[in-house]
Amino acid sequence: MNASHRNRRGVLAGLIALIGSAVLPRPALSAELTARATEGPFYPTPRLRLDDVDNDLVKVLGLVQQAGGEIITLYGQVTDTDGAPLSGHRVEIWQCDINGKYLHPGDDRDVAYDRGFQGFGHDVTDADGRYTFRTIKPSKYPGRTPHIHVKVFDEKGHELLTTQFYEAGNADNARDWLFRRMSPDQAHAVSMTYFEGSDGEETIINIVL
Repeated sequence: MNASHRNRRGVLAGLIALIGSAVLPRPALSAELTARATEGPFYPTPRLRLDDVDNDLVKVLGLVQQAGGEIITLYGQVTDTDGAPLSGHRVEIWQCDINGKYLHPGDDRDVAYDRGFQGFGHDVTDADGRYTFRTIKPSKYPGRTPHIHVKVFDEKGHELLTTQFYEAGNADNARDWLFRRMSPDQAHAVSMTYFEGSDGEETIINIVL
């Protein structure tokens, strides 16, 4: 691991420590399971991913430029329905870049991909079930409301959940068939509301399994 990669890990480690000191909204007892959603056609299998697959999607290892788009910190807690934290769980996210392009050969539209955007990343929940990502606000993809794809795996690598996160209040949500199929409570649980944090805009989404 080179010095720049260690520095990036150090910055994120400090951010995680800061987030860890904050009080996250704790899921209520017997909380409703996080709504499932389709994987979509552009899930990046391991051979399609960049070599850099950490939880900082706005800076690709070895490149100078930073990703285009509005940078956010996305974090939360993975718990069971009784509110008990689930540690050691792998959380993956993937999304299109600022131009609405996925890092996937199946997205063959004539649109330039932002090479400064990692496109896919993962984190592993800590002892308190917490995860964190540095990424961009989701961009609009033709036919969909802006969204971030999410998968969760247990400690043994078993897939437990595939879902999507959305932007609270986005006008396109009402026209999105996946968003509209959820109940109001389910939609609220996976809708990102941004607020100003110590390092820019942040949002919290807790995941209940």
